[in-house]
Amino acid sequence: MSKIDYKRHTVTAALPYANGPIHIGHLAGVYIPADIYSRFLRSKGKDVAFICGSDEHGMAITMRARKEGVSPQAIVDQYHQMIKESFVTLGISFDIYSRTSNKTHHETAQAFFKKLYQEGCLESQKSQQFYDEEAQQFLADRYISGQCPVCSHPEAYGDQCEKCGSSLNANDLIKPKSTLTGKVPVMKETNHWYLPLQDYEEWLNQWIVEGHKKDWKPNVWGQCKSWIDGGLQARAMTRDLDWGVKVPLKEAEGKVLYVWFDAPIGYISATKEWATATGKDWEPYWKNKDTQLVHFIGKDNIVFHCIIFPALLKAHGSYILPDNVPANEFLNLEGNKISTSRNWAVWLHEYVEEFPEKQDVLRYTLCANAPETKDNDFTWKDFQARNNNELVAILGNFVNRAVVLTHKYFEGKVPKRNELFDIDIALLKTLSEAPMKIEQAIEKYKFREALFEMMELARLGNRYLAETEPWKLIKTDEERVGTILNLALQVVANLCIVAEPFIPFSADRLSELMNLEKHDWSKAGSDALLPSGHVLEKPQLLFEKIEDEVIEAQVQKLEQTKKNNMKANESTLASIKEHIVFEDFLKLDLRVGTILEAKKVEKSNKLLQFLVDTGVDKRTILSGIAKHYDPETLIGRQVTLVANLAPRKIMGIPSEGMILMAEDAEGNLRLLEPNEKVNPGAIIS
Repeated sequence: MSKIDYKRHTVTAALPYANGPIHIGHLAGVYIPADIYSRFLRSKGKDVAFICGSDEHGMAITMRARKEGVSPQAIVDQYHQMIKESFVTLGISFDIYSRTSNKTHHETAQAFFKKLYQEGCLESQKSQQFYDEEAQQFLADRYISGQCPVCSHPEAYGDQCEKCGSSLNANDLIKPKSTLTGKVPVMKETNHWYLPLQDYEEWLNQWIVEGHKKDWKPNVWGQCKSWIDGGLQARAMTRDLDWGVKVPLKEAEGKVLYVWFDAPIGYISATKEWATATGKDWEPYWKNKDTQLVHFIGKDNIVFHCIIFPALLKAHGSYILPDNVPANEFLNLEGNKISTSRNWAVWLHEYVEEFPEKQDVLRYTLCANAPETKDNDFTWKDFQARNNNELVAILGNFVNRAVVLTHKYFEGKVPKRNELFDIDIALLKTLSEAPMKIEQAIEKYKFREALFEMMELARLGNRYLAETEPWKLIKTDEERVGTILNLALQVVANLCIVAEPFIPFSADRLSELMNLEKHDWSKAGSDALLPSGHVLEKPQLLFEKIEDEVIEAQVQKLEQTKKNNMKANESTLASIKEHIVFEDFLKLDLRVGTILEAKKVEKSNKLLQFLVDTGVDKRTILSGIAKHYDPETLIGRQVTLVANLAPRKIMGIPSEGMILMAEDAEGNLRLLEPNEKVNPGAIIS
């Protein structure tokens, strides 16, 4: 958090796309950290608007609707409700969870566009785009398929190949066709309105690269710098579609706003709805400089929230800019990347059914293992260990011992504090310092560190009881035992406050157990939260062990998913392509090359750029394997390549060949390498 003492805080969490349910990757990357931050601010008495809602426009929704034979509205209605209920069940404390298909949002987005249009902030440009003459409509990237120029997959889309992961332009595709009719599309002129991002380069450089180098996360700052250094280009803010927010111009019949224009404005329209419902004025939360605006997102949305949306806000002129955009990396599942298409995920709506009353176990595990600085991995064994070895054995054990002993020796009433010894004074000192450590970590968006410091307080309490052994002293020194339990209970009372942002259900149960009412951060660190004689409720366990068979059932569930994917993959593999003659094979020039250089392609999360020694020359080849390999680990390795593939530009970079890969049923890509080193250029025959 900035050192500015903000009067109010607008916290947004990325709008989930309403064409499927929420999984643990979404939770770890965006919603749990955003909820922790918002709960923390509220406990400090801050004025907070925690905003989210369903993103209900865009091509993926129309494609799903067409595939299922229903309307796009039917799709978004189904998943909006499912997502909303799942968030409520997990305790994600949005002040409002809205949706972009409602009237307020459409009006807000159209008014925003019209102001930019009237003030000359948008440029009208004509361009040639693919058009399906039979369907009589322009084709968005996802309505065009063809052969991938990177891996030769025959069903790549116009924006991405889902087999190799390469980012594409529709013009890159070989033998493009319309997914609506199967016909070969033609190029036809169309007109769109563009945001000239290049005009904002200097300002963005000053605001982000120079202004936020020290306080934004390195992954966010670095990606923004890469985009800006690479040169920004005008981006169309409208699309030729019939599902979305209609462009509010007479000459824009049949066009809607670009989903990444209208979706971030969903934060603003949702704030309007919330303010109307609560009798507040929405404008200070978006237009006053004494408001802190923070966007919680995943790393795949950095460019939209840090470059495009701020440029739109800047162009509009009356809105504040984000103080921070603490984007997380990706969470994997059992060693493999989460994939919705292959059902390789832990779905939130299934978790809350299969693990009732264990919302906090998931919240705790995902926070403890959050992908804050690099991609991280969720495993069911780690989930079990976090519950049994930390929540049960440390936090739950400490609370239970303190409360049970108080009931056993002092009738459930907080005993009087008497003479303090060095061990007591040390405990109170650490107790007084703990909330500030947690607070500082949260304010720096280091939620894993903050969670660790919270649990350190429980560890402190456990150590204190273990070292003082009140169960032994009770026979000889009841007065001393009273002091020990008084101090232990003060630690428990503090845990009611500092644990609430992370594990709110457990913190509420703990507060009920201690007969405390409010989670007030200003009181955290105090050693006088419970006066002598204060009555505690009867002991109850906060957490319970999760047995091996429960975890094994989840592991087997994933194993079955693997088997299903393998069968599907085998089915695909069984469809052998048409026969070729030997002469066709001889046309391929397959060679072994050695990778001399490797680096990520700017503005792409999937492409790597290689300099490969083919034995004949040294050439540049692009490959969509960035999610499977770190470039520095590939230098010096040998690969199999198609050396005589015609050069083709991908994202403006000429690629002169193709590196061959093997893909398993889980979608993992592996290099095809000789089992022993050979000279570059060795021919494969």
